[in-house]
Amino acid sequence: MDLKLSGKKVLITGGSRGIGLACGQLFAEEGCHVVLVGSNEDALGAAAQKLEAYGSAIECVRADLSRNAGVESLSAQLQLADIVVNNAGAIPGGGLDSVNDDVWRAAWDLKVFGYINATRAALPSMMERGHGVIVNVIGIAGANPKYDYICGSVANSALITFTKAAGAQAAKKGVRIVGVNPGPTETDRLIRLFKSRAAEKFGDESRWQEMLTDLPFGRATKPEEIADLVVFLASARASYMSGVVIDADGGAMYA
Repeated sequence: MDLKLSGKKVLITGGSRGIGLACGQLFAEEGCHVVLVGSNEDALGAAAQKLEAYGSAIECVRADLSRNAGVESLSAQLQLADIVVNNAGAIPGGGLDSVNDDVWRAAWDLKVFGYINATRAALPSMMERGHGVIVNVIGIAGANPKYDYICGSVANSALITFTKAAGAQAAKKGVRIVGVNPGPTETDRLIRLFKSRAAEKFGDESRWQEMLTDLPFGRATKPEEIADLVVFLASARASYMSGVVIDADGGAMYA
């Protein structure tokens, strides 16, 4: 299937690991010019080395997207991007009693306002050109909220609504904004979490995969599976999709 992505400039926030890195690899395979954005210079360098094997142009930009200055430093790159993948942000778990105001605001500054501000920077140029795609990697808790992940649930719910509203408006100018809600995904963060749970339950963190048996298909989704969906949504094959958010949780929300 020709996704017609060769030569497109793609900017990916949170691009040095997990879903962001998997997206970068797949866009590079498709012949895109990939710009990886992250806060850790060493992690960005390691990610770039992996992507260079595909022969595509790769750039790395270190930026703290939880601050307005971080987004402003990306302004020129965002204005030139054909595709923007908003992916940066990790929100801690806990209920109201364990997520204090400082933690809540810091998490939202990076993920909620990071996504909104990156979109705000990229969208005018895309609309002026009459084409462009923004893909927001959000999270299934926005559609299936949990009290013990209240900060992330509410953040993700806000981003789902943002994606739908902005995507409907952008389509009038030929630009698409879409979203993906991954379920539990086998990233370093999830593995650390389940190793901790396995250590508590079995006294052996190496048995962490046994903690996943209640998930659909008995496992977490792979970053590469989410990347497949992101890249498809960014391609011309999904050219009539805007203002939609795809739940990619294996059906767990309805089980």
